[in-house]
Amino acid sequence: MLPKIYKFMFWFSIALAVASIVAVGMFGLKLGVDFQGGSVLELNFKNRPDIGQIQSILTPKIGDVELSPEGDTGLIVRAHELTEVQHQEALSALKTAFSVAGLEEKQFSSVGPIIGDELKQRSLFAIFLVLFCVVVYIAFVFRKLGRTTSPWAMGLAAIIALIHDVAIPVGVFAILGHFYGIEVTGVFVAAALTILGFSVSDTVVIFDRVRENIIRGGLPAGRHGNKSEFGALVHRSIMQTLTRSLNTVFTVLLSLFAIYFFGGASIKYFSLALIIGIFLGAYSSIFVASPLLVWWTPHTNR
Repeated sequence: MLPKIYKFMFWFSIALAVASIVAVGMFGLKLGVDFQGGSVLELNFKNRPDIGQIQSILTPKIGDVELSPEGDTGLIVRAHELTEVQHQEALSALKTAFSVAGLEEKQFSSVGPIIGDELKQRSLFAIFLVLFCVVVYIAFVFRKLGRTTSPWAMGLAAIIALIHDVAIPVGVFAILGHFYGIEVTGVFVAAALTILGFSVSDTVVIFDRVRENIIRGGLPAGRHGNKSEFGALVHRSIMQTLTRSLNTVFTVLLSLFAIYFFGGASIKYFSLALIIGIFLGAYSSIFVASPLLVWWTPHTNR
């Protein structure tokens, strides 16, 4: 049997995933310009004026705007989709009103609502396609274990772990969006796909060690509960790969923390999503995918 810690951590993980889904249902995701359309103007000042004064200058020119300070000198302006004429009028008005503030435009981007809807559809399609390919890949790679454990059970266990790994960061960003105005942009989709790849890699490493231990005689194919119970074999496989998994995760997390604390504002929340997801990827491979594999494998004396 698997040690009791697996069952406890599994249900704890499920509770976190459910809480994340509830958070998304309650608060929703604060979608960025990439998904809902609009314009983003990123500015920098040597001496940033009062935010209220900036808003009073921009509103008559381009309508309702949302202003988000970045650090001590930066400012992000979000508005409806702006034409180039409106963009230049807004800049000109700010430079005239705050001529000694040292205004500098860092970035301007504009996305139409049709493109935003298309990007949402393509992003969801990409994620579902990855999940489908993972099931097929694992079922194919581990097809020779069909007499011991179902390769489809392996694939579905991996998928549930992947859903867990993405659901929790999405829930975190729903909370951050509701309370702190953090937006979900196309960069978050890139982070989600990266998390999926990293997580499935960890899971495949454990499953591959399970296969090796079966082949080496830990549990001969087609014979149930001979030398070792399947749960004990899976636990042993996890312990054999644990050092490798921890070393990989800690090395990646060190890099991501450096990006989060010292990188630019544009990739700060990309790195945050990766920090959460990559930690969960290693965790779920052990406490979500592996217990499901054991519970879904019909062995005697389990």
